[in-house]
Amino acid sequence: MEYLDLILIHAPKPWADYTGTDGFAAGNLAAWQGLEAAYQAGKVRAIGVANFDQADLQNLLDHGTVAPMVDQVLAHIGKTPLDLIDFAQNHDILVEAHSPFGHGDLVSNSDLQAIAGTYGVTVPQLAVRYLLQLGLAPLPKATSADHMRSNAAIDFVISDADMAKLKAWTGFHYSDETSVFPVYQK
Repeated sequence: MEYLDLILIHAPKPWADYTGTDGFAAGNLAAWQGLEAAYQAGKVRAIGVANFDQADLQNLLDHGTVAPMVDQVLAHIGKTPLDLIDFAQNHDILVEAHSPFGHGDLVSNSDLQAIAGTYGVTVPQLAVRYLLQLGLAPLPKATSADHMRSNAAIDFVISDADMAKLKAWTGFHYSDETSVFPVYQK
């Protein structure tokens, strides 16, 4: 391989201390400088981060030489980090949204099923369209080719009123299986 398309720092903190108060700024900057060197050498076409908050991004912007091109974050209906998204977009950082279906926990929600029904779509289609309308790049998982095709069938627009409802919606809770992961506890 001559180059990688994209490489990310997976998280700004070790999973074992993810909810702790230490920001790990020096370690993140050192790792980032390694990615910058690979990017400047042409070994990587784009470099970025995942699960970085505004303070983590600001550290790299203040002390690095190349701004992150991507921040892959947890973002879905019911858990949309709008301040972080605004910050990233204001710094030309693409926000990729992992877990756009809330780790599957959104799919069976009756409130979202009702909103999706008004557009004649599924909850996953509603979730993908929501993220696209926010200017994010959703990263949905699919268990089959049919699911992939369905997730991509999003030729509709969510109204401004429904977007406001979805942004403010608080009827979401992770299942016990999902809530054990540190990124879902923030």
